[in-house]
Order: sequence, then structure tokens, then C-alpha cells
Amino acid sequence: MYRRAYVLLVGTALVMGVLAFVVSRHYDRPLLDPEGSFLGPSWLRLPLLLFGAALLDLLPRTLWFSKLRPKAMLPIVRERIRTHWSRERITLVALGIVSFYVTYVSYRNLKSCLPIARPGVEYDRELMYLDRVLFFGADPPVVLHAILGQDFSAHFLSTIYVWFLPLVPLALTAWLVWSRNISFGYWFATSQCIAWSLGTLSYYALPTKGPGFEYFSRYQGLDETPTTALMNALAADRVDVIHGGVTGVVQSVAGFASLHTAITLLIALMVQFTLRSRILKIVFWANFAITIVATLYFGWHYLADDIAGIMIAFVSFYLGGIATGQKFERRSLVSHPTTTTSAIPVEKV
Repeated sequence: MYRRAYVLLVGTALVMGVLAFVVSRHYDRPLLDPEGSFLGPSWLRLPLLLFGAALLDLLPRTLWFSKLRPKAMLPIVRERIRTHWSRERITLVALGIVSFYVTYVSYRNLKSCLPIARPGVEYDRELMYLDRVLFFGADPPVVLHAILGQDFSAHFLSTIYVWFLPLVPLALTAWLVWSRNISFGYWFATSQCIAWSLGTLSYYALPTKGPGFEYFSRYQGLDETPTTALMNALAADRVDVIHGGVTGVVQSVAGFASLHTAITLLIALMVQFTLRSRILKIVFWANFAITIVATLYFGWHYLADDIAGIMIAFVSFYLGGIATGQKFERRSLVSHPTTTTSAIPVEKV
């Protein structure tokens, strides 16, 4: 039923995994697990993620409907497993989490090898001049700092920008576990893996550090925020990897294209096309718009990076939709699934 989705989802993860392995071997760099230092080894973490996804669905629901009565809990759990945790749901959650995990870890390792694989190749100067052309001779951060200020806005935009870090796994879990149509879960997971893969390709096609790292003096007037601390940490890790010969950390500085922009737009598109809540649609479209402002305000990206990120999101979203049997209406922000389970070809949405 989901053969194309299986092929694209698992195939993307496999390609990214092979590329990460080949590049790391070629440049004599160890394959690193970016989150392994505090989340444990992969062989333990993946089963825990799968168990955690099920627990996140079952535990709050059981406690709420049982009203904390022990005798009522087991029947509620059994009923939820029978009606929701079908073989297809379990397959979706397992494939989605494992494929995304492999893709993301490979992405981090390939990104870390970028300055070693393409030493001295950077296009920051060219994209800086392109920014000035697009802003009619002005620098985007200078304009934004003048309009928004450098204190309260810095803290607000930092909060939205850093919120991206927990948003990615939370959004993936939400669509895998609670999507009312199984195909929506495959759509989101497949699109995510494609987006991270295309983002990796864009790093190697047009290497940049980003204006905040290349022209850092323009951002020194901003208030200290968690974003400032994050940028300083990434800059230090980059120096350690490139000049210090450190092999136990990942280098995470790369500008083109903006995956913050790509992923927040992808999430907004998924909310628009698969959820019914008007409030959630407004929230996630606003999150996408504010994220773009934050990328320019703090110097994470050039305007061209954000434009490229938008294109990555649209391509990933469309390919994931086609692979999972979505039918898009022309000139409309809606689509129709053509399948939900192997037993029931389609449902009312």
C-alpha cells in the first residue's frame, strides 16, 4: 500500500548513511552520534524512542480516562492498543523514527566534514553582496536592528529560533503517533528526510559560514541571548575541528541553505494540509515567518539561504505527498489522501 513511501523514506536514509560513512572514511573522521554524549548509545536510544512514542500516547490518555483508578487502567490501555496501535501504525512509527534518526545523524556528520572536504571554498562575500542587491544597497541585519531594536526583540527572536531544536522531534512524533490518516505520517516523515538530505547537498554545492560568523562585528550590539551562546559554541567547535584536530565533536557551521527555514515551512505546510485547527495553522505560519526574520537578525543566514530553504521545503513536501498518494487540488491549500490503511482504501477527511 505504501511501497513508494517505503522506498523513498528508507532509501533516503540509506543513501545518507552510506554517504556519511564514505565521507568519514575518506577524510579519516570518526562517525559521531551528535546526541550520544547525554542520550546514550544508538542501540539503546532507538528502542527507547520507540517505547517513548507509545508511552506518550498511552500514559496521559490512560491516566485521564481512568481518573487514576487502577482497575480502570488496563481496559483503557487494551482498547487504545486495539483501536490505534495497529500493525500499520507500529510499522509507521518504527520506520519513521529509525529513518529520520539515520538521516539526521548522517546529516550532522556530513555537515561536520564540509570544511575538510571543501577547504577554503566559501561564498560568503558573494551572498553578502547579493543581500545588498536584494535590500536595495543595505545590509539586512542593519535594517532589522534599526527597525526592531537590539534588546527585547533579540530575546523574543532567540526564543523562537531556539524553539526549533525541540520542535523537530516533537512534530515528527506527533505525525507518526497521532496522524488521523496513516498516509499523513508517512508524508511528514518522508518529507523530513528529503529536506535534510537536500539541505546537506546544498551545503556542499555552495559552502558558506553565514554572516554571523563571517561578519560577526555587525551583531555585537545585540543583547546576550541563548542564540548568542549557541553561536559562540558552534564557532568554538568549528575552530577545534578545523585547526585543533579535535575529532570527538561535530562542526555545525554551514549557511546555504537555511534548514531552519525549510523545516519550519515544511511543518507549516503539513499543518495547513493535514490538520483542521485554524489556530494551529496561524501559529505555525507565524512561527515560520518569525524564524526567517530571526535567521537574518542574528546572522545565521543570508537572504539567499532562506529562499533556498523555502524551495527545499516545497520540493520535499511535494515529493513526500506524491509518494504517499496525496492528491493536490489546483490553486488551493488542500489535498486529499487516497489511502489510509491496507484494509480501508480511503477515509473521509
